[in-house]
Amino acid sequence: MYEEEDKALAALNRAIDLGITYLDTAYAYGDGKSESRVGQVMAKRRKEVWLATKIPDRTRDEFLRRLEGSLKRLQVDHVDLVHIHGVGQADDLAKIEAPNGAIKGALEARDQKMTRFIGMTSHTSGEVMAQAIRHNDLDCVQMALNASRNGRFEELALPEARKKNLGIIAMKVTGQEFLLGSGSGKTDIKSLLRYSMSLPVTSTVVGMPRLEMLEHNIETARGFSPLPEQEMEQLRQQLTPARDGMEKRLVGHLDGPTANPEIFCA
Repeated sequence: MYEEEDKALAALNRAIDLGITYLDTAYAYGDGKSESRVGQVMAKRRKEVWLATKIPDRTRDEFLRRLEGSLKRLQVDHVDLVHIHGVGQADDLAKIEAPNGAIKGALEARDQKMTRFIGMTSHTSGEVMAQAIRHNDLDCVQMALNASRNGRFEELALPEARKKNLGIIAMKVTGQEFLLGSGSGKTDIKSLLRYSMSLPVTSTVVGMPRLEMLEHNIETARGFSPLPEQEMEQLRQQLTPARDGMEKRLVGHLDGPTANPEIFCA
């Protein structure tokens, strides 16, 4: 959303100044462009943040090669967390878990101190994510957790992650803005943020396409109080009509670049 690099760097520095400590990027966001911009800030502010990136490759060798490039772009010798990006259906998980699959590369990266922790992200299937959690030695998962409950992550994957005491990061809070607005299957940003933050999660990531949105979301986070279960259920019912549309919208989606890329979090 920030075509001019100086404005992008100013936005990132502003986020850190306002108290953001978790930075979320990925190779897929502009084929490394986001990582390179984050890297310019990390050259001076690495110790102030928890840094995460995501790797799209599905084989061990490609995963490690891509991660080496990511570290160079980010100007760091390690990240705090690296995710296998965008786990899809069962056939995709099978590629990741193959003898020379990406999970092997992720485990090696953790052993070699290229990353402190490893995880997977998904907004496609809660059932597949639950399998990934059960099968693999992960530290963290990042998944679609919003009031429409697309992909059944809240019902199927969230309990599995809690059983293993994983870090749990909510994403697709607004469903790429699909859930924002008035009418059937829609609501406001504050309700969406409060819903996802009221789940048993470690952090909630949202985009920062404009500074006023960043600052608004930070104020919501600072004043956060969990929604009562009754209000959470009301939101689920209100957004149920959006569920099928959300699932179709997110098929094959890798979070960026989009109209409102989920590059950083608030």
